[in-house]
Amino acid sequence: MEFTCKDFKVGKCEGEKLVHGETMPLVLQPPGPRTDVESLLVSIERNKEWFEDMIVKNSAVLIRGFDVNNAVEFNDIVEAFGWEDIRYVGPAPRTHIHKRVWTANEGPLSEFIYYHHEMVLIKEFPKKVILFCEVAPPEGGETPFVPSFRVTERMMEEFPEFVEELDKKGLRYTFTALSKDDTSSMRGRGWEDAFGTSDRAEAEKRAKALGMDVEWLPNNGGVKTILGPRNLTRVFEGRKGRRMWFNTLVGMHGKELSSATMADGTEIPANIVRRCEEIIEDESIQFKWQKGDVLFLDNYALLHGRRPSLPPRKVLVATCK
Repeated sequence: MEFTCKDFKVGKCEGEKLVHGETMPLVLQPPGPRTDVESLLVSIERNKEWFEDMIVKNSAVLIRGFDVNNAVEFNDIVEAFGWEDIRYVGPAPRTHIHKRVWTANEGPLSEFIYYHHEMVLIKEFPKKVILFCEVAPPEGGETPFVPSFRVTERMMEEFPEFVEELDKKGLRYTFTALSKDDTSSMRGRGWEDAFGTSDRAEAEKRAKALGMDVEWLPNNGGVKTILGPRNLTRVFEGRKGRRMWFNTLVGMHGKELSSATMADGTEIPANIVRRCEEIIEDESIQFKWQKGDVLFLDNYALLHGRRPSLPPRKVLVATCK
């Protein structure tokens, strides 16, 4: 599908890549002198279907150069598309800001948030992740992203038998959470906040609905969540039959609070996990924020993360079905 839209002009950004003929991210800028949010909303209203096609085609679309200043205006942009909201479930500490808008992971800016598909472990996950930069960091703080199919392609080149075995068996994950939030950790969201209740029986019920089993820990009021079997790769409609690396194997394998094994309990060789980590980094696109940027990610097709940053940095998020 060719780019044809009089309401936007194509720009460029630092770090963009051409991947199998597709520019990631596709940068859309104002076509003329008007840069106000109202004109952007009018352009979105006229081009909703086309814009969604561009997200699927290019996996990432960046709106840059419009005067988007705050959470209210960001929310107006999100709602203009008419996409259904999906509530975040996961370990990242977040704060609700306005309507459909939340803070992105509030863990320490000094930490690297590893590449992941949003809510990849949950039965229902967002189709789109939309990010808005209210305050650009003075140094670092990029939101790098990775074409997921490229990871599968390269892992199949180097470890075909392992990939097929693990895809057949599936993955089993565990994650340990305390009862209360701990904002000193990028995975510090407590189970009470995550499940929206302090009642253990209700928390178990809600965990089951999300596809999790739980084990209550005896000493600290925490809980171990157990998930599996989960896919290693997935193919989604409309994405050229590409096999996405739809898992969080590297991010959870062998960590203090989490684990990743084959679903039958077989350990995954550490050397394969390390090589996968190298491949993911090699395929990454290092996107650098500017104030007012609005970045649309196809969550089916991209892993994303966060580079360490000097403060201040304020990036907000909305997730959509």
